[in-house]
Amino acid sequence: MNVGIVHEWLASYAGSEKVIEQMLEVFPTAEIYSLVDFLPQKDRAWLGDRKIHTSFIQRLPFARRKFRGYLPLMPLAIEQFDLAPHDVVISSNHAVAKGVITRADQLHISYVHTPIRYAWDLKDQYLREAGLTRGLRSMIVRMIMHYIRRWDVASANRVDKFVANSHYVARRIWKTYRREAEVIYPPVDIDAYPFCDQKEDFYVTASRLVPYKKVDLIVKAFTKNGLPLMVIGDGPDTKKIAKLAGKNVTMLGYQSQEKMTELMQRAKAFVFAADEDFGITPVEAQACGTPVIAFGRGGVTETVVDGETGMFFNEQTPESLNAAVERFESMAATFEPELIRKHAEQFGIERFRREMCELVEREWKKFQRPVSQQTSKSEMLVSV
Repeated sequence: MNVGIVHEWLASYAGSEKVIEQMLEVFPTAEIYSLVDFLPQKDRAWLGDRKIHTSFIQRLPFARRKFRGYLPLMPLAIEQFDLAPHDVVISSNHAVAKGVITRADQLHISYVHTPIRYAWDLKDQYLREAGLTRGLRSMIVRMIMHYIRRWDVASANRVDKFVANSHYVARRIWKTYRREAEVIYPPVDIDAYPFCDQKEDFYVTASRLVPYKKVDLIVKAFTKNGLPLMVIGDGPDTKKIAKLAGKNVTMLGYQSQEKMTELMQRAKAFVFAADEDFGITPVEAQACGTPVIAFGRGGVTETVVDGETGMFFNEQTPESLNAAVERFESMAATFEPELIRKHAEQFGIERFRREMCELVEREWKKFQRPVSQQTSKSEMLVSV
């Protein structure tokens, strides 16, 4: 098989890029297509000397800093890629990548991190945070989002096989596109987070400081309960969150991978308040043998076992989080670091590579059968 991998944009080395990195381990000769490529040189080692095929957005004014502002052009741009050399096209989708156009004899598998959230379930939240709830600008943005939603649903028909990064995302794929999706959890580099069973009396959270991560909620809760908290990360909300922090909260800003791992290893618990599609960081904390206190919604409900490897709180409020922290404090000694580590190991890199390889080979064999033999389960139900 000649494989092509389509990604929305290369601008940082984060969760979706780590997925692409492991796909390249499975398909080392695959070519990469990305709307833009502004990945810093220090983060490019995993790409090797591959040529990255980019779109016309790469050359537009201010694209390096403002490429997300070209969202209305992204559906057009993603459709311009010439994928002719490839038997199999794998799109890595959290916005528009699944909209690539392929021929009838090309298999298109879409690994979905999420349907485009700022056009669907987080639409109102994004409008509020951007100050676009009313007025002419709000109307224009809402019209753009309407267009994006229509295109997003229509382009789902271009995908032969959907793969979701969690059952939570698989449900959202069904809700949005009415398509079933197989689940393959993203790869987590478990070995990069060594096990440690010696815990100290402080809590830690690590995240980019942006609104949906809800780090402000965590800081408010711990400022109120007085327990020591380490906050790792920076971002647009840094100053705002720092103003909320009490004397027991230490704002560490950006930290190296080594320092973050060390703090995760030593922490009494890792705190996570976001509603994430999967959530790699809680798995990394568990790899260290550290329990997780998390908002009980989203992908984290599939990676944390309530009462065994962590504890959930039910509402994104400081009061709900503090109730969970109080419960955790009363039973902290019952959490077993060895069991927590063992649980995290099921989300490792080798598992992802094996499952991805098996899926592509299976779907390619199925795809090569005559069309009459490819009837899906849903189509059979309709015919009945």
